[in-house]
Amino acid sequence: MTTDTILELQTNIDDCTGEALGFVLEELFAAGARDAFYTPIYMKKNRPAWLLTVLCTANKQQDMERIIFTHTTSIGIRWCEKQRTILPRQALRMDTPYGMITAKACTYEETTYVYPEYESIQMLCRTQGMDYGAAAAYIREQFADQQK
Repeated sequence: MTTDTILELQTNIDDCTGEALGFVLEELFAAGARDAFYTPIYMKKNRPAWLLTVLCTANKQQDMERIIFTHTTSIGIRWCEKQRTILPRQALRMDTPYGMITAKACTYEETTYVYPEYESIQMLCRTQGMDYGAAAAYIREQFADQQK
């Protein structure tokens, strides 16, 4: 395991369209956000709103703020440094009879966990007619067999 520092940016948004908010998430991820999400909240005068939270490295802060100020109605962004613990991970790829599948392998206390990538699960569901759980299990099995 390793540790590092990441920034958490937050802003409350109460008068922005859902389409704009969806676009903002896409832009934040494309610009290098490690994670970004909305949480429903209530602001003063009981106005329903959204709390936008963005996790990014320090060198991406200006890019994230530019996107938020440009594409939302935010007039202020709070930020703070957060410490985090990270498991070692490895990107896995394998060609199968159904196409290329990908996953992440993370190790904790000598146990390795395989996490199928969403796009691979989606591909199996759409091209092979598998249900979501079966597609994820297939991917985990393929990588487990590979490591034997």
